[in-house]
Amino acid sequence: MEWYSAALLMCGLILFLMALGFPVAIGFLITNIVGVYLFMGGERGVSQLVANGATSVNSFLLVPIPLFIMMGELFFRSGLSKRAFDALDKLFGNFKGRLSYITIAGGTVTAAMSGSSLASTAMLGSIMVPEGERRGYKSAFIVGPLLGAGGLAILIPPSILMVLLGSLARIDVGSLLLAGLIPGLLLATFYAVAIFIMTKLDPEGAPDYAAEKISIGRKFRIFTTDVLPLSLVIVAVVGTIIAGIATPSESAAFGVLAVLVLMVFYRCFAIDVLVRAVTESLRFSVMIFFVIVGASTFSQVFAYSGATHGLVNWATGFDFGIYTMIAVIFIVLLVAGMFLDAISTMMLTIPILLPIVQDLGFNEVSFGVIMMISLEIGAVTPPLGLALYVMHSITGGSLRLSQIFMAGLPFLICSILLVVLIVAFPQLALFLPELAR
Repeated sequence: MEWYSAALLMCGLILFLMALGFPVAIGFLITNIVGVYLFMGGERGVSQLVANGATSVNSFLLVPIPLFIMMGELFFRSGLSKRAFDALDKLFGNFKGRLSYITIAGGTVTAAMSGSSLASTAMLGSIMVPEGERRGYKSAFIVGPLLGAGGLAILIPPSILMVLLGSLARIDVGSLLLAGLIPGLLLATFYAVAIFIMTKLDPEGAPDYAAEKISIGRKFRIFTTDVLPLSLVIVAVVGTIIAGIATPSESAAFGVLAVLVLMVFYRCFAIDVLVRAVTESLRFSVMIFFVIVGASTFSQVFAYSGATHGLVNWATGFDFGIYTMIAVIFIVLLVAGMFLDAISTMMLTIPILLPIVQDLGFNEVSFGVIMMISLEIGAVTPPLGLALYVMHSITGGSLRLSQIFMAGLPFLICSILLVVLIVAFPQLALFLPELAR
């Protein structure tokens, strides 16, 4: 069978099964079995597939996934996230678009405590949407920043998807986690600039309101008691990796410990919160591990069929420069993200795109950051952007999906601008990983 026939068969079958509503892991499993019988010798190939699948999840590199999930669950369920948000609300003064800026600041803080963008979006939305409606804010000034701020959790460590990408693509997980920090903070800055421009173009979209006046001394106390201690988690996760004290797996454990210490410090530790966090972490982790088994074996069958080699030769045979090819790859990721969730997009495209990137000589870590940004954009892009549906649910259906997407459009433009900057200046992503070496 020609390589293009094999590629079309396997990719077409997995997309067909997803369209029928099969879970991602089951869709990959069925496709793998079909591929094994066609390309790897039938039953003997199935035995090898099972062994490879077990090996794919028997890795110390995957330890951060359940730990980062648990860290986020504890942070949200204990009320620490609400405490941090309330503190930020008190620290911000009276200025145009105050709630929008608070949303970005709150999203940046929660992104540093949780590896899940959807969880961050849901938490922020449950607080900000009712408050924005009460203050008379237009949807673009609340829903838009929420969509942007929620996606910061994909970039700013701890990021579950970064760990997943590193383990599947055999890229150093610590380098990927560190690589997302500066781009994530830069993106948050872009969001703030976008809000400033929006308030200038549409002053009525963010009505003024009198906030509680707080003295400088009280602001300092709020910052030192309610915001500064949260930096313990950032130091535990990011600082230990940069200092060379801990591996990513060990830093994830330090992160969980730091959140538990904060829960005790703020007197919000409870056994029922711990039990719910562990239960949800286990459920979500098992789902991810099933996907990893299916996706990693899919990569092997795809390569064994000759499709990977043929596709790389075909893609690199065009007389395109490296920047043109990266632009094409980014567009492919955006289109895939319009129809698939983030994990499915990653699982399906890594076996196809990573060999091309490697052949081009483009840095794998920088590519990983670009992929994360594309997944963030895909989460807020119709027709299947999950963040759109989360926001649609939070708003009680008062906004159409098209209205939610248009509200987030200025922030998507910021994300695309960040991709251009990373391609032009790779050190934005590589500075911290190189510093930690």
